[in-house]
Amino acid sequence: MASTKEFRDYVLEQLRGLSGITCRPMMGEYLLYLDGVLFGGIYDDRLLVKKTETNAEFEMSEEIPYPTGKPMYMIADVDNADRVAEIVYATVGGLK
Repeated sequence: MASTKEFRDYVLEQLRGLSGITCRPMMGEYLLYLDGVLFGGIYDDRLLVKKTETNAEFEMSEEIPYPTGKPMYMIADVDNADRVAEIVYATVGGLK
């Protein structure tokens, strides 16, 4: 199942406070970058971020983005823009 453009738009609206966010379509889903660093994506209308040591403290559930994918963390409370921003910054910090 592909993600909807409406959910993508909602996630991007929640991320609007982060400078340097870009989104690229990929096979019906969307990859998310912050300052050129791929940190996660939108898969089946779920906001998922890569697992890092720096974002483990947020105690998110693990989800598989697609059948052959590696586990990622799901941001369940997409409505909380401040919390989403914290998680994104922590994730990108662990990827650099």
